[in-house]
Formats: sequence, structure tokens, C-alpha cells
Amino acid sequence: MTTFNIYMVRHGQTYLNKYHRIQGWSDTPLTDNGVADAKRAGERLKDVIFTHAVSSDARRARQTAGYILEANNGKIKEPEIDIAFREENFGYFEGNDDYATWHMVGSPHGTNNFHEMIDTFSIEKTKDMLHEADPYHDAEDNATFWGRLQPGFDHLINKCQDGDKVFVSTHGTLIRSVVSKYSDIDVAVSAINGSVTKLTVTDGKISVDYFNNVDQPID
Repeated sequence: MTTFNIYMVRHGQTYLNKYHRIQGWSDTPLTDNGVADAKRAGERLKDVIFTHAVSSDARRARQTAGYILEANNGKIKEPEIDIAFREENFGYFEGNDDYATWHMVGSPHGTNNFHEMIDTFSIEKTKDMLHEADPYHDAEDNATFWGRLQPGFDHLINKCQDGDKVFVSTHGTLIRSVVSKYSDIDVAVSAINGSVTKLTVTDGKISVDYFNNVDQPID
């Protein structure tokens, strides 16, 4: 039996987060609060000795990974960069006010915000709805999103060995999508900046130990 763990961390707060703007493939650096988010996550994870470390190519994820790995008691100080772990592409809506966007997309269907849409329709269907609402159809639907993420996820899993501990610096909607796929945990709540989500992979089967952990012990 081969069992290992993956620790997925949402990047710290960015300026677009602070301004409540849609941020997927668009990117802004961490705020001072975002640096603090990353450092707190690093302190909580410092005794989890990582055997692999991966980050999306977004600046915010790379910055967060840098603070976490700097604090870690292991030897890895630089993450592998993999675009598979980018956030969802929100297409035409990138940079838009998030409240206005989700009201516009969701209100014709009886929902008023992103969380209500996920709770009502699922995070997978919400991606499809956003793609249809995008006048250019550049926003990723669920099949496109997973078509990008799954090969990177599979590559990461296939190179791991029994007992490994893997760190992934990534994004909120991506983490919620993974949790939704592999568990029954409610993902209608946001992944908090700097939160830790832990997966266990046993003989290729993925389970979610916890989601959105910001204050409970890390194991």
C-alpha cells in the first residue's frame, strides 16, 4: 500500500482580493495582510517536512510558496512551477467587481452571489454557467478546467512515494473544485487566504482529510 499526503494552501490576500475583484488568470501581488497570511501558514506548516513542492505560475502563489518554504524545516526552498495549478480562468469577467459579476450571472437563475450559485447548482455547474454568460466564452467551463488541471494533478501523484508530504501553493476556486470532486464537504464557503486543505492519496485513491483549515492543528 502506498499512502502520501498533499497540503494545498490558498495564496495570501492580494490587492484584487482586497478590492473584491475577480482574479483568476489575472494577477496582483500580495498585500501586507497577504504576506502575513503566508507567514502564518508557513509557521503552521514548518514541521511538515515536504518531499515535493509545487506552485502555480501566478505571482501571488509563488510569493506565498516562498514564505512557506522559507519557514519550513525541510530542505526544499523553491517550488516546481506548474501552470496546471493556475486558478480558474474567468474570461471576460477578469478584474470585474465580484459582487456585481456574480449577481449578473446568477440572478437570472435565482441566485445573487458566487456562494449561492455553488450551493444551488454545484461548483462544476457554476463554471459552465459562467462560460455561457461570458460574451467571448473565454471563461473555463468545468470540462476545460479539469482538462488543464487533471494532467498536472496526475503527474504530481504519479511521482510520489509512500510517506511523501507534498506542498501545493494554489488558488481558492481550484482548491474548492478539488474538494468537491473528491469529497462531500460543503464548498459553498470560500477558501480563506492562507488556509490549508489536506488530501490523503492511498493507492491512487484521493480523500480529503480537511478543508479550509486556518486554526486547527496541522498533522
